[in-house]
Parts: sequence; structure tokens; C-alpha cells
Amino acid sequence: MSVVWRKSSRSGSGGNADCVEVALGSTTALVRDSKNRTSMIAAPGWAAFVDAVKRGDLSQV
Repeated sequence: MSVVWRKSSRSGSGGNADCVEVALGSTTALVRDSKNRTSMIAAPGWAAFVDAVKRGDLSQV
């Protein structure tokens, strides 16, 4: 199975820019940053994180 990564529209552009990418599966989300570290998050946790970002709950972080 191949993983399809999507780059955040808020990530910088260019070769040395900070980048956040996500690959969504049916039960997990893979997340990696510009340092190429990958983490696996359960789908409900990812959905809760995205909702918190949209609400602005993480603006103080």
C-alpha cells in the first residue's frame, strides 16, 4: 500500500521551508514535519486536533 502525503497549505514554500504533511488512512493519520519525522495518530485523535485548530483553541500554544 502506498502512502499519499498532503502538504499543509500553511507550510512555507521553497526547499528549506518548514513543512507539515499528513497521510490519512481509515483508522490512522500519519504526520511528519520538515525534519522527516513520522508519527501515527488514531483517526479520532486527528479529527479532534483538526477541530481544535479550526476553533482557534491552540492559538496560545
